[in-house]
Amino acid sequence: MADAESTQPTQQPPTEAPAAEGAEAPKVPSKNELKKKAKEEEKARKAAEKAARQAELEAQKAAAEVDYATEFYGKLPLNQSQSRPRRARVQIASLTPEMDGQTVLLRARVQTSRAQGSKMVFLNLRQRTDSVQALLSVAPEKVSKQMAKWAAGLQIESIVLAEGIVKKAPEIIKSATVGDVELHLTQLHLISGLETVLPFTVDDANRPEPPETEAEDVQFKRVLLDTRLNNRVVDLRTQTNQAVFRLQHGIGHLFRDFLDGRGFTEIHSPKLQGAATESGASVFQVSYFKGKAFLAQSPQLAKQMAIAADFERVYEIGPVFRAEDSNTHRHMTEFIGLDLEMAIEEHYHEVMELLDDLFLHMFRGLKQRYSKEIDAVRKQFPAEEFKWREGPEGTLKFSFKEAVDLLVEDGVPREELDDIDTTNEKRLGRIVRAKYDTDYYIIDKFPMALRPFYTMPDPEDPTLSNSYDFFMRGEEILSGAQRVHDPKLLEEGMRKKGIDPASMSYYLDAFKLGCPPHGGGGIGLERVLMLFLKLNNIRRASLFPRDPKRLEP
Repeated sequence: MADAESTQPTQQPPTEAPAAEGAEAPKVPSKNELKKKAKEEEKARKAAEKAARQAELEAQKAAAEVDYATEFYGKLPLNQSQSRPRRARVQIASLTPEMDGQTVLLRARVQTSRAQGSKMVFLNLRQRTDSVQALLSVAPEKVSKQMAKWAAGLQIESIVLAEGIVKKAPEIIKSATVGDVELHLTQLHLISGLETVLPFTVDDANRPEPPETEAEDVQFKRVLLDTRLNNRVVDLRTQTNQAVFRLQHGIGHLFRDFLDGRGFTEIHSPKLQGAATESGASVFQVSYFKGKAFLAQSPQLAKQMAIAADFERVYEIGPVFRAEDSNTHRHMTEFIGLDLEMAIEEHYHEVMELLDDLFLHMFRGLKQRYSKEIDAVRKQFPAEEFKWREGPEGTLKFSFKEAVDLLVEDGVPREELDDIDTTNEKRLGRIVRAKYDTDYYIIDKFPMALRPFYTMPDPEDPTLSNSYDFFMRGEEILSGAQRVHDPKLLEEGMRKKGIDPASMSYYLDAFKLGCPPHGGGGIGLERVLMLFLKLNNIRRASLFPRDPKRLEP
C-alpha cells in the first residue's frame, strides 16, 4: 500500500501572469523624485500660509484705517430740488492768480484723469471752452487714500461738484486753457456719471484736422465727421464746437442789433404754404388734411407782403427748406435764413449798401467780441484770417460782366460763363484775394435769366437785372435784388418762369392794392459761419444738420 504522502500532488509556488504583449510595467518613482515632490508640496504649503497671513494683515490694516474723508467725496443724491443752500459758484474762466488762497466751488466735467501713485490724482476740469487743472492730494484729516482712489476711478465726461483752493501755478499749465492757476481740491462729489461707453473722447475730437497732404499721425485717433454727427451730443462738448456755436449766436445777435438800430421790425412768417415760394422744383411737399402744402423755401413772399402792408423795413431769422438732392460741402435741406426787406426811396443800391454795412458790422463784431472763440476754433481748424476791406475804398464791387472778364483773363473760356458755377466761383475768389487782398466782395447786375420771377429788370437792358450776390472766400452767402412791385410785370415774370399766376393770387393781390418800390436779400447763417471760420463743411456749422442722407439726431 502506497504511502499517503507520496500520493498527494506536489504544491507549486504561485507565479505572476505573463504581461500582455506590448504593455509596459508601471514606473516606480525613485527616492530622489519622491524627495523633490515632497519639497515642492512643502514650499507650496508655506507660500499659501504666507499669502493667507498677508491677506489677513491687509484686512486688519484696512479695517483699522478709518476713512476720515467720507463727507468730502462720493456720489450726490439725485437732484430733485430738495434744497437750495445758495452757495456761490464760480466759472473756470474767472479764476486768476490774484485769487490765490481763495476757496471756490464749481461744477464741471472731468475731461481727463491721471493718478500718480496712491496719494495724488490730477484732473482736468472743463466748462464749455474753459478748463483748469485740479489736484487731489492725500492729507491728514482732509483727503484720505480712499478719496484719492475714488477720484482716480471717475469716468471721463462725468459731471462733478468740486470745491478747492485756488493756487497760483509755478509755471503755465499747457493742458488747460486757464493755465496760470491750479485748483487744490478739498471736496469732490459726483453729480452725474456715465451709463454707457463713450463713442470717442472729447480730447480726440478736439485734435487739429490734419492737412489733406499730410499723413495722419497714427499715435492719435482721428474722429471722422460722420462719427461726430452720429454722436453729436458728445461732439458738441468739444471746446471747438462750443466756440463755433457761440460764434453762430454772435452772428444772429449782430444781425438783429444792426437792423434794430435802423428801424427794422422782426417778423415771423409761416413755414407751411399753399404754393412754392420760388421757381423750380426744390420744394418739400407735405400732406395737409385733405390737400397738400409746401415747406417754405424762403420768407420771400411774406416779406414783400409786409412791405405792401406798410411795415417799411422787416427782417426774419428762421428755418428755410430746400428739397435739393445735393450732397456737397455747402448744401443742406434745412438751414437758418437771415432775411430782410425794405422800401426803396430812389435806387436799389440803397438796399445793397445797407446789406454791405450789415456784413461789415457782423465781421467787426465777431473779431472784436468773439476773439477768444475764434482762437479756440483756429486750434483745430488753422486757416488764413478772413479779410475784408476797410477805409475809404470800401467793399470791392463789380458787375457780373466784370466778374466774367476776370475769369476769362485767368483762362476760362467765355462760352462757359453764361452762369458762374461753383468751380468758377471759387476760382474767382482766389483771383480776387490775389489781386485785391480781400475775401469779401459784391457782384452786381446779374443776367435776368438767372434770377427769380420777382426780380426787377434793368431799366436800360432788360436782359440784366437789378440784383446782386455777396461772396465770402469765393462762395455766395447772400442773394438779393430789387423786387417787382408792379402786378402786371409780376404776372409776366411768373408766366416766363412757368408759374400760373392764379396759383399765387393772394401774393399778386397784395401788389394790386399798391406797394412801394422795395428790395432785400437772404443770407445763409451756417454758410457765413462756415466761410468766416473756414470749417470746410457746412455740417460743422449746423447744430443738428439736415441733408439728403441725414434726418437724425
